[in-house]
Amino acid sequence: MDIKPETLEHAFVYHKPKPDQPPRFEAISNATKEAARVVLENAPASRERSLALTALQEARMWANAAIALNENSPAVDSKTGT
Repeated sequence: MDIKPETLEHAFVYHKPKPDQPPRFEAISNATKEAARVVLENAPASRERSLALTALQEARMWANAAIALNENSPAVDSKTGT
């Protein structure tokens, strides 16, 4: 996959949140935190539980990145993400 220089630039700069984004970032954080709480309360301490918690952190990060990087961005093709 070829990545355009402007796409790379867009991925590595600060994206100031638009006014409607912080509440959505918070909703994602709250949902993943609740899921993490359920995992902690129900799964025994183990490598698998740690991986589940890591996956939730990754899900939060990628969901927030989807908002920050892809809304009203002329540098990113909304169909391909590049």
